[in-house]
Amino acid sequence: MREFQRSRGLSEDGVCDEVTWASLVEAGWVLGDRLISHTAPNMRGDDVAELQANLARLGFDCGRVDGIYGPETVAALRDFQRNSGLPDDGVCGRDTVRVLMTLSRQSGSGPGVVMVREADRFTTGDRSLGRLRIVIGEFGGLGALARQVTVALRQHAASATTVDGSDASAHAALANRYRAHAYLGFEAIDESVSTIHHYCVPGFESTGGRLLSEQLATNVPRPWRREDVVRVGTRLPILRETRMPAVLWRMGPINTVVAETPSIVRSVVVAVERWVRSSSGPPGIDDLQKR
Repeated sequence: MREFQRSRGLSEDGVCDEVTWASLVEAGWVLGDRLISHTAPNMRGDDVAELQANLARLGFDCGRVDGIYGPETVAALRDFQRNSGLPDDGVCGRDTVRVLMTLSRQSGSGPGVVMVREADRFTTGDRSLGRLRIVIGEFGGLGALARQVTVALRQHAASATTVDGSDASAHAALANRYRAHAYLGFEAIDESVSTIHHYCVPGFESTGGRLLSEQLATNVPRPWRREDVVRVGTRLPILRETRMPAVLWRMGPINTVVAETPSIVRSVVVAVERWVRSSSGPPGIDDLQKR
């Protein structure tokens, strides 16, 4: 179980919880096994991720490769179908898979249009902290830290809001409704370690999330040393379901975090400012889709 969780970028606790079970189910799907169509809730699976990766390599922008068959992927598939002389119904069936795989074998193995587009937007976007919308989340035990980070960012002219609770999907839904430019979550753990996570799966990585995680690691406060901070690319639900660059910072133990809250707050504000103002800052205010 731990090996599977590690391969999927999940928490390696060996427990088959709801998230792990859902990931097991999704891992069982191979492109072509079933009809993929737009449903509510959206269909999810490794077959959807494979579809997205192939569309991206062929130049059809489906948004991020997250294994969720949402509106962006539907639009990209319809565009592909029209260009391939297929009925543009947005349903990925046997004929669409056949044509897609034939063309994909001739397209090489590059990252595709999605990552190219993100890299371009992160070098040309608006880099004003005063126009930044950011959601600060906490998953229990670190409410004071989340609120103080939110207040500090507001004092630096950013538009910041806080979301609490253990439901990652609720955090993501609020951030998406808020049309945030970034999401930063805090999760307390028992060990005296610090791990910073951004969204990454085979064939796709969130450039914005990776760059924000780098700034946070560079400006890490006490009680951690910079060399002890671990940065990890994962597909945790909060990183997968948010539609903007997102980072989850796991830190502990709680009593140490509480004691060092002021220095953590200062380091986070500095990291966010540097992320925004660097040549690789967040996308412009009208460009909010996660890559």
